[in-house]
Amino acid sequence: MEERVAFRFDIIYVQVFLLSLCYLESCCSPLDSFDHPLTNLQKEAILSEISPTGSPQPFLPLLAPSPLAPFTNLTSPKLSGRCTLNFTAAESLMSTTSIDCWSVFAPLLANVICCPQLEATLAILIGQSSKETNVLALNGTVAKYCLSDIEQILVGQGANDSLKQICSIHSSNLTEASCPVKSIDEFESTVDTSKLLAACEKIDPVKECCDSICQNAILEAATQITLKASELLSLGGSHILPEHSAKVNDCRNIVLRWLASQLGPSNAKEVLRGLSNCNVNKVCPLVFPDMRHVTKDCGNGISNRTACCNAMESYVSHLQKQSFITNLQALDCAASLGMKLRRLNITTDVYGLCHIGLKDFSLQVGNQEVGCLLPSLPSDATFDMSSGISFLCDLNDNIPAPWPSKSQVTFSSCNKTIKIPALPAATSSSKNGNYGDNAMLILSLASSMFLMMLL
Repeated sequence: MEERVAFRFDIIYVQVFLLSLCYLESCCSPLDSFDHPLTNLQKEAILSEISPTGSPQPFLPLLAPSPLAPFTNLTSPKLSGRCTLNFTAAESLMSTTSIDCWSVFAPLLANVICCPQLEATLAILIGQSSKETNVLALNGTVAKYCLSDIEQILVGQGANDSLKQICSIHSSNLTEASCPVKSIDEFESTVDTSKLLAACEKIDPVKECCDSICQNAILEAATQITLKASELLSLGGSHILPEHSAKVNDCRNIVLRWLASQLGPSNAKEVLRGLSNCNVNKVCPLVFPDMRHVTKDCGNGISNRTACCNAMESYVSHLQKQSFITNLQALDCAASLGMKLRRLNITTDVYGLCHIGLKDFSLQVGNQEVGCLLPSLPSDATFDMSSGISFLCDLNDNIPAPWPSKSQVTFSSCNKTIKIPALPAATSSSKNGNYGDNAMLILSLASSMFLMMLL
């Protein structure tokens, strides 16, 4: 039976976490808040809100409204009345999205959980609506009302009120954009829908990322409708011109909405999240700051191991303040940083020398400073009345960061020689003790993480 570990902290620490985020969001872009160290002035501004006696101040007002307020309740959002989407049919989906994008966690989970779920939600809402409207896109005016209504509903259930900025969502994302096809009839007369559905009605989230069975079918369909009104249709997708690439991407959204109309909300969510995770795990989302201090102490041969490792530890500590990442993203980040260091004449394996592991590239949690790597498979945050918001956090796999070879160009998650679990699994005890299988990271855990970041 799996052991789950729940972390709990005094309520005062949770307050510090929430206050710090409120302050950061008031002066910074949500995406930039975690890329830069706080100044002493910022620390004082946050800590001055805490009682000097250390006594907990009122906690509940900071959490209102409840993350799982009923979909229709006494404080339901004021909707425009001009959006044609059927929100009631996607009640469960909207609730999941609001939790995945819960207020204070949204910027930290944006790349892996929140934004992929929000994008899937938009596609599914439009896809389901197409059953009645016969179109796979909204016009510009209706799109503005619908995006506003969606935001109102999600925020009313606890989601961050800056989701459009965090996930770079615009009302145009709900239209057909530059794609020449939006009606279902025209779509189905152009595309081999049986072939598309067979390839995508159910995907293996691990094999799909390497075999690209569904992705290739989607690309083929998107290319077909992109070129429908063009004389270039006979040339085939492999000869598509550069000026058509943007249209193919817009038409890809049309294809995803059609799939969502055929699969139903639950199955469509699994497929769309699986497809998005293929892209998520291919790219390191971290921003690498200046490396001059590392090159100074670790370059041209290492004369002082302690100085080099101190420099590496300091550098990695800045990466740890950005966001939660998956284990596969951590592999890519380790490869990216390693290749940058190699180009700066650091040839020694500083990862092995300084005991740097994959967890060191993700946010650190708890007083024990343990790195949390999210699973590479799609996952959602959950809500429990007794423990609050939680999500899967891999605290077991103590995998060393691999130092890239001289000939290595990039990291590929399809490299069969690299063994890394898609989901948390017990391995050897971590440097701070064994935490058990599938450890759950609870909301209050992040409080001490942010206290550490403030120091």
